[in-house]
Amino acid sequence: MTPRKLLTVVGARPQFVKASAVSRALAGDPGFTEVLVHTGQHFDANMSAVFFEELAVPAPRYNLDVHSLPHGAMTGRMLERLEEVLLVEKPDVVLVYGDTNSTLAGALAARKLNVPVVHVEAGLRSFNLRMPEEVNRILTDRVSDLLCCPTARAVENLRAEGFERMPCRVVRTGDVMQDTALHYAHLAERRSTLLDRLSLRGRPFALGTLHRAENTDDPERLASIVRALHEIARELPVVLPIHPRTAAAVRRQGLQMDLRVIEPVGYLDMVGLIRGSTVVLTDSGGLQKEAYFFGKPCVTLRDETEWVELVEGGFNWLAGARTEGILAAFRAAMAARPDFSADLYGGGTAGCAIVAELRRLS
Repeated sequence: MTPRKLLTVVGARPQFVKASAVSRALAGDPGFTEVLVHTGQHFDANMSAVFFEELAVPAPRYNLDVHSLPHGAMTGRMLERLEEVLLVEKPDVVLVYGDTNSTLAGALAARKLNVPVVHVEAGLRSFNLRMPEEVNRILTDRVSDLLCCPTARAVENLRAEGFERMPCRVVRTGDVMQDTALHYAHLAERRSTLLDRLSLRGRPFALGTLHRAENTDDPERLASIVRALHEIARELPVVLPIHPRTAAAVRRQGLQMDLRVIEPVGYLDMVGLIRGSTVVLTDSGGLQKEAYFFGKPCVTLRDETEWVELVEGGFNWLAGARTEGILAAFRAAMAARPDFSADLYGGGTAGCAIVAELRRLS
């Protein structure tokens, strides 16, 4: 029997992490061959190549080198080049992850060629259409044949939107990011030396990340968040691996960054930072969950989150972008003692669950 060809589309660093969990599960299955396509959305070594190396993911067969364009132009260019790849490879299934422009381009290219689409991390909603990610995830869900939901709330969101009446299958598989976090935690402990280089091993500190366009492209929000981080740094060192978009915005506004600003880090170093931290301050969706996986309280620098179960469970505090709100959330997080033993995301079996569903896909 000829193995079914699965074409996986990735483009941003969180997608490399997610794809590694499914790729590991696929590696031992003779029923599939996988072709990995990197759109190039994250393109420099710190944002891209290091992740493939550290996570032992095979190098992409294709790198489309599409980046540094406005949203419409980027998505259109990706769609054009992905269609060319699909016509050459003729896959049986296309697999996309999350909510980036790469996700939407991969789903649309496959759908227009009548290739079945599988969306990993389906059903998430912020209910804020000003977020490009929200537009991408809604449209990707609508054209997908198999929707792999990480949480019960994601399944409920799709049910509320009428997906039960559509020609697709909705399943709760758990979250692949938990698979990866658990798989690489011990390796990160052995190999990551970043805490030692920063002289922070065994010392309390806050880990911050900031990259979403809603924050970096809004001068008032960005300045307000930076002010809050400076206030927090008076009590606790704040380590901020800086995203290229954030660095450019900070330069544009001439903001002073009295923080431990470092270059973007690879996955193992990021795991080391999370595990060593006292609290996480972030506008990243993935980092909200990783903080939970490693038992760290999280302050989310956004007005809403897709991971509502973390807020409801007392693991995550929605702070918005106002300085006062961030400081109040930080103090609440520092005083809290949440019980991190709850199983919200499947316990590390999502990759195998997704492969089992792929076998059922006609």
